[in-house]
Amino acid sequence: MDLPVMPPVKPMLAKSVKKIPPGMHYEAKWDGFRAIVHRDGDEVVIGSRTGKPLTRYFPELVDAARERLPERCVVDGEIVIAHGGRLDFDRLTERIHPADSRVRMLAGRTPARFVAFDLLALDDASLMDEPLTERRAALERVLGDVRPPVHVAPATTDAAVAERWFEQYEGAGLDGVIAKPLDLRYRPDARLMYKIKHERTADVVVAGYRLHKTGPVVGSLLLGLYDEGGTLQHVGVCAAFTAARRRELVDELAPLVMVPPDGHPWASWADAAAHESARLPGAPSRWSGKKDLSWVPLRPERVCEVGYDHMEGDRFRHTAQFRRWRPDRTPESCGYAQLEEPVSYDLDEVLSGP
Repeated sequence: MDLPVMPPVKPMLAKSVKKIPPGMHYEAKWDGFRAIVHRDGDEVVIGSRTGKPLTRYFPELVDAARERLPERCVVDGEIVIAHGGRLDFDRLTERIHPADSRVRMLAGRTPARFVAFDLLALDDASLMDEPLTERRAALERVLGDVRPPVHVAPATTDAAVAERWFEQYEGAGLDGVIAKPLDLRYRPDARLMYKIKHERTADVVVAGYRLHKTGPVVGSLLLGLYDEGGTLQHVGVCAAFTAARRRELVDELAPLVMVPPDGHPWASWADAAAHESARLPGAPSRWSGKKDLSWVPLRPERVCEVGYDHMEGDRFRHTAQFRRWRPDRTPESCGYAQLEEPVSYDLDEVLSGP
């Protein structure tokens, strides 16, 4: 491979802001795997956000790159999988599997798509020092008629349209809106764009905690919600406490510690078979590797309010943010019914453009 921009390339990133800023280039925020695709003839490399290759996990996108991308190019975008008219991150994560046979089976059953939103190189020219407006024009010129599974991300400079996308597109599983300065040069690994994400709150049961990697202090609280059958399901964690608060929480939660965890609703977490019928903390995965998944069980008696952006099935998609304790709420009152559901919106409508 001999391109003006060679792999690995870490993608340019975005920092969170509360409101959509005016006077920018706007796109939907895709909930998938960020990927930079390098193509030089038949050679294709798909790089991840960390720079590590994703190529072997998406053989159908390697074929699509050879068929639908320019002969020599570097394209920034997102790998997504759609199911039932919306993005499905769980099916996407299933692709990161060591067995090639399983990867290819899943590629046939739930094929991925590549949504392109930036062009870093074309033929012998690097475009990384060109302003976003010129890179976007070049992207639309070379991929204007591209066919699935490759798509060009819809974009607009109309803030009112971006506001409408922010409200509508969540129903298709998208994550919010990205705003990019019009004169922005491409700078790998720099947070020069802006992301505006949905945030909601929920009252959840605190049923355990994990220790922080720095020592015997609280790293994250394990959160639960009761389902319709009265079972406490693990829905995620909240973290981002200060060092002082981590130490305080150990003492604050000490009266609730259950050792041994007999009678705890998640006491069977170490049994792999138990994870098949309930959502429990500590499930091993390809992402966790050798990471210590053990945790300290607590009597599920305390309730806290957390901020979250959206759900992925029956769990929080990302780490929730602790807001406050809710001594006025009983654990049994913390169920899924309180969670706000976005209005459904078909993903194909999103990809058809503004």
